[in-house]
Amino acid sequence: MSDSSPLPPVRLRPEAELARAALSTPLLSRAARLARWAGPETRVDGGGSLVEEQLPAAAELLGLTGDEAAADAAEAWGVAVDTGLVEITDEEAGTVAPGADLALLTGAPHDVLTLWLAALDTVVADAGVPDLEGLAAALEEGGEIDFSTFDWDPDGEAELLDGVLGNLYLLTVGEDGPGESPVPLPALAASTLVPDDLEEPSNDVLEQVSDAMMKLDDQFRMLEPIGLVEYRPVDEELMAGEEEPAEPVDEDDIARYGMVRLTPLGLYGLRARLLEAGFEAPAVGELADKGADALLDGTAGYGEFAARAETELWLGRREPLASARELLAAARGADAGAPLRRLRCQQALSLVGAAAEPALREVLDDPELGGLARVWLSERGAPDVPPPSEDLVFWLTVDTIAAQLQAEGNSEELQALVEGLAAQHSGFFSAAWRVEHPATPDVLEAMGRLHPDKRVAKEARKAAFKARSQQQGN
Repeated sequence: MSDSSPLPPVRLRPEAELARAALSTPLLSRAARLARWAGPETRVDGGGSLVEEQLPAAAELLGLTGDEAAADAAEAWGVAVDTGLVEITDEEAGTVAPGADLALLTGAPHDVLTLWLAALDTVVADAGVPDLEGLAAALEEGGEIDFSTFDWDPDGEAELLDGVLGNLYLLTVGEDGPGESPVPLPALAASTLVPDDLEEPSNDVLEQVSDAMMKLDDQFRMLEPIGLVEYRPVDEELMAGEEEPAEPVDEDDIARYGMVRLTPLGLYGLRARLLEAGFEAPAVGELADKGADALLDGTAGYGEFAARAETELWLGRREPLASARELLAAARGADAGAPLRRLRCQQALSLVGAAAEPALREVLDDPELGGLARVWLSERGAPDVPPPSEDLVFWLTVDTIAAQLQAEGNSEELQALVEGLAAQHSGFFSAAWRVEHPATPDVLEAMGRLHPDKRVAKEARKAAFKARSQQQGN
């Protein structure tokens, strides 16, 4: 996943709702209970971990039973220390006390989420560390640890987990809204390890995916208690080798190989981590308090549904006529991004009621906005809408195709539009190359590239050459 282009915008739940979810996660709630339990008699070792003698009492306090009770209590204690819910008052004596950050749990939602994010960082870091027998002994002996002995590359493991979580974020957010279905673990592992252009994975690649699945199974088991994911683990029979793994054939078979889904809290957490890592990860609602220029530019790369959601929030905070005027003013321009701004403006104005009509009539004679205004007024049955000139029709056509090229690339919808234009207007290209629009040469070249008829495509390319020559001569 590259950090050079924006990720699809995510629609987050309100902070108050997310904060409640964070407080109810098993790991953070356990850490909070242990922090309130910590007192003068609580003792920790040199690393801040609870001494072994106190683990049974901590587990009992948390209502934990079974073989993993002590380990789960120790994990919760570690989160309490790492997040500042507990502070070590005397390292030599091993005494502790509730930390100052414990008060944040009853504070504002943003404070709660900040604390939860710190806990998430701890858990993600721990999830990248395998259970290495002998590691503790090596540390006790004071010698250097040769990680190759354990077949463990710390940086590589962290990179793999970050890549998997990044792909899970992308699969969940999508271009036009959050995905509701859980993701099969094999597909998630393959999305990180198998190149997109690889048609038939080799046995080595398949083995890598299988190994990654087993690691991810352990890691997602660790990440579920902090509320990042909902996870259905790999079937124990498959892990034990009691059955020969087979190609999944239906939903039940696929589920046996593990299924994972980001929670709403997990979306919030991964977005925060992506932002910290330098990615551009927008969230719907960020533009609601900004100007129309920021709205039109900011939603340029959004999918249809995300752009509409952002625009509805923006319009909801403004008076219709004033917002229409502001949108129209922001849509002007001859720069490369202007056609897409005008398309987003047109989409935004479609959400504004009849109160916006005066603003549209004010720009009927504007060479850049007059076509847009006529479309809006005609669609609403407004009277006395002057017919567009032929020049305006061609200009608006070029502007619309330029916007769709920027928004969608060579899409099937755009190809259908190109074919329709060429079929309806026999002299389209002989007139279109004369259109005084900065994008005319690029639009005609695209039409030549998209049209399936070789004769028409050649005509479009010749028109593009004429348009470019005309612009260079001016």
